[in-house]
Amino acid sequence: MRAQFVLSEIAVGLRRNLTMTVSVVISVALSLALAGASLLVRDQVDAMKDYWYDKVEVTIYFCTKTDRAPQCAGTAATDQQIADVKARLEKMPLVQEFTFESSAEAFRRWQERSPDNQLIPAVRAEALPQSWRVKLTDPTKYEVVQSAFGTLPGVGSVQDQKKVLEKLFKLLGTLQKGAFVIMALMLFVALSLIVNTVRVSAFSRRRETGIMRLVGASNLHVQLPFIAEAAIAALLGSALASGLLVGGHYVLRRALAEQLKFIDFIGLSSVLSVIPLLLVAGTGMAAIAAFLTLRRHLRV
Repeated sequence: MRAQFVLSEIAVGLRRNLTMTVSVVISVALSLALAGASLLVRDQVDAMKDYWYDKVEVTIYFCTKTDRAPQCAGTAATDQQIADVKARLEKMPLVQEFTFESSAEAFRRWQERSPDNQLIPAVRAEALPQSWRVKLTDPTKYEVVQSAFGTLPGVGSVQDQKKVLEKLFKLLGTLQKGAFVIMALMLFVALSLIVNTVRVSAFSRRRETGIMRLVGASNLHVQLPFIAEAAIAALLGSALASGLLVGGHYVLRRALAEQLKFIDFIGLSSVLSVIPLLLVAGTGMAAIAAFLTLRRHLRV
């Protein structure tokens, strides 16, 4: 088999079915871009979990005079009750460190975070609870702190920041699943286009393939140009998808990194690690689809 002949056949096939080839390239690019994006979303969620779970704190709030919770009944926590909680925290191996926040400090922090809040002039510092802000060696064991301190005298509530973050991560997980569903639909469209392109190409060149059969050409000799055409189109689509991922990563980091400093964005290395997978998956998918199509439709 001469390489020049195979290359010429590939060029003829791509030129004859240019419109469908472009459609294959675009559909493969979109489907693989979505596949890569879903993988990157997973990596982003994992990176955010590692970053934020390390900063998660459990806050033990004490009762105030204005607290109407059943365990408080309008009675503020005493200094002795606050000291008792501190003594228990010092004895817990799960506790990494803890700091005390007074009502005045909590009020000042609230003012800094919400300077335009219209309720600030009407609220006194004493209305905000005192608290111990606790950092755990294992943030997933929040329930241990909840059970140990939630029913102590003077304790109003025990809150875990991890619950707030879980809602965000659940939302990102839902977006990732949605991207996988759309990706599956796009892959189906891409496979359908590849199959139809190969069928049309085989039909339009049935005379040439018939002559090749008569002169004793092998199955591989006859099928290779068609398989190569599909693989090349998919390779171009995979390359375009890779470019979209790199460009999208650059734009998002440039546009959002300054505004969303609380998000630990994944680096370019994560994007580059996905690209080989896209190239192999796209090219292999097209080659296998073309091979199976030819076994059924390439008859002489």
